[in-house]
Amino acid sequence: MTIERKVGMGIAGQPSGGATDVAEVFSTYLYTGTGSSLAINNGIDLAGEGGLVWIKGRNQVYSHQIFDTERGATQRLEADGTGGQVAKTNSLTSFNSNGFSLGSENDVNSGNPYDFASWTFRKKKKFFDVVTYTGNSGTSQTIAHGLNGPVGMILVKAYAGASTSQNWMVFHAGNGATKYQVLNDSSAAATSTSVWNDTAPTDTHFTVGSDSSVNNSNKTYVAYLFADNSSEDAEEQMIKCGSFTGNGSATGPVVDLGWEPQFLITKVVNGNNWHMWDSMRGITATADDARLYPNGTTTENTSEKLQLTPTGFQIKSTSISINTSGVETIYMAIRAPMMKEPEAATDVFAVAARTGASGSTPTWVSGFVTDMTIQIEAALANKTVGTRQLGGNVIYTDADAASGGGGGKYIWDYMTGLSDQAGAAPANKELMWKRAKGFFDVVCYDGNATARVIPHSLGVVPEMIWVKKRSASKHWSVYHKDLTTTAQFLSLNNDWADTSNSNFWNNGVDHTSTTFSIHTTGYVNSAASTYIAYLFATLAGISKVGSYTGNGSSQTIACGFSAGSRFILIKRTDAVGDWYVFDSLNGIVAGNDPYLSLNNTTALVTSYDSVDPHNSGFIVNQVSATDINVSSGTYIFYAIA
Repeated sequence: MTIERKVGMGIAGQPSGGATDVAEVFSTYLYTGTGSSLAINNGIDLAGEGGLVWIKGRNQVYSHQIFDTERGATQRLEADGTGGQVAKTNSLTSFNSNGFSLGSENDVNSGNPYDFASWTFRKKKKFFDVVTYTGNSGTSQTIAHGLNGPVGMILVKAYAGASTSQNWMVFHAGNGATKYQVLNDSSAAATSTSVWNDTAPTDTHFTVGSDSSVNNSNKTYVAYLFADNSSEDAEEQMIKCGSFTGNGSATGPVVDLGWEPQFLITKVVNGNNWHMWDSMRGITATADDARLYPNGTTTENTSEKLQLTPTGFQIKSTSISINTSGVETIYMAIRAPMMKEPEAATDVFAVAARTGASGSTPTWVSGFVTDMTIQIEAALANKTVGTRQLGGNVIYTDADAASGGGGGKYIWDYMTGLSDQAGAAPANKELMWKRAKGFFDVVCYDGNATARVIPHSLGVVPEMIWVKKRSASKHWSVYHKDLTTTAQFLSLNNDWADTSNSNFWNNGVDHTSTTFSIHTTGYVNSAASTYIAYLFATLAGISKVGSYTGNGSSQTIACGFSAGSRFILIKRTDAVGDWYVFDSLNGIVAGNDPYLSLNNTTALVTSYDSVDPHNSGFIVNQVSATDINVSSGTYIFYAIA
């Protein structure tokens, strides 16, 4: 796996305007150990602003390593143990203006190689702070902090002095100041007057009692404070600490944060492990959510526990570790980074051939964190859609089948592309998209057979929508802004002409910049079923969703581009016609242009001059093989610069 893999910009959730982007203060960054000096450039200014770095080996039994700028780069604590800090000169070696640097210590940078996850928290008002203090002989004391807002969670650890073998003590607003939990074990929340002195923290101070784990004159302590923005303006929120009550059902509680999260810590208050989750390692709508346990050294494991939404998350498991009926689970959630408008098409779309060995370097290099791909399987002529939210599961564009395992097909945790752990054929190609404002978004949702709107994070009105039932066989459903009416639909896996049915798009309720509308048909919204929606839009100079009328010869389709198209999708709507795909890797040239059809398994066709390049977009020619420019025929298209 590559060294540089992080949760990049381009996942939903952050508002525009003057609010601080959470990407400036938090990063999940995945890397592969090298056994030698390694710089982790995650975009977080630790040297200037200060903060915390938390590292865990994903596929090896290593302790959770914690470093902060108050104690110094070389001083390590372990979240899963009771010991004090240990000087490790070859572990985390420096805090930098753009991340941090590592030495060759196995726990953080084993060169076997092993995979690691790191989470970086920068000091910031209303987000996170680090404070050190000295105990005062076991009486209560009040300690100042810099959150300047409500405190959601506090971790306290004795790190220096006599007898530093102490538990990590945890305050959480969901438990209140009369209770504490222990980070380094799985015990239940306990009541004590001597830990937090029965005193709730304020916007500027927190209080510790006489318990030696938090306050003894022979010890020095570090406290990590996480804010709770629940009482603040929603536009400014980056972090929330709350709780929910389990129901013991696979259709578990829905937690409304008001935004999409990228990082979660959860703990059932009556016992069981702490859980750490993030969208880079994978929080999916299937059965492979990746989690680590802060109270243990075990490697990463996967099973279905929860699902992210544009406005929060939902529990999707009966497991008592997260959804015990009638029992409270506390959580800390961090907002996903700003879904920014891209500056260039190469920032959000790529066409790539396979490179490197499967499972080592990215098999397909995109140059960005990839959220959706269409793989063109050369031998079988199948086209499979893979999506970060579905993990290794895939959906065929040429079939109505439910999503399937695909051999555990994709590995998504790369900075610059993705890999196929099943070992893809060398000739397979990928079309790769990144979620971005005004360009592309992906939403998973559950059907309920009731006409309604579904939240999304595209930031503009979607102009084309693909919807697929994931849980059972059902044709793909396609909305396009230039179909005759809002009641019209197409099917991606069929060559059908557009068809009228008012039960698809909640006819009469418009799609908006924050929601799209669905009705009651089982293709998009049957009860007890799961769905995925892909939303596309026109972004000036980058993408174009449009239509044209054929002239029977040749015509230029202007898209507002400056250097032509790398991807073109064309579908006739007034009569049967394939979903034709042309791309720059296969070739968009003045001459024969190879093409594929998303709706069938026909192999690459190379013998017809259907399209030609044009700087502003592309040229369509009328040839009988494709019929993409029949006189008076009506067509829709989607093009990317």
